[in-house]
Amino acid sequence: MKEFIVFYTLEDDIKRERIMKDADISKEQVMQEIVEKIDQCKYFLVKGDHGDYWINPSSIRYIRVHEKDDSKINHIKL
Repeated sequence: MKEFIVFYTLEDDIKRERIMKDADISKEQVMQEIVEKIDQCKYFLVKGDHGDYWINPSSIRYIRVHEKDDSKINHIKL
């Protein structure tokens, strides 16, 4: 299993979510799943360390995916 940390930069806040995926999943695939989820949902749930948050995709400005123990970071501007 791999652990990914996803950062959602919103208009006025930053939310962080930890995601566990199979060992053969790449950061690009995780990013693609997130983008598809954003396209399909009016709101979506982010399970963070400090609680769960409902996010309106229209408030997202950037998304960054960080693989735990990996120095490479992928991000996308929305």
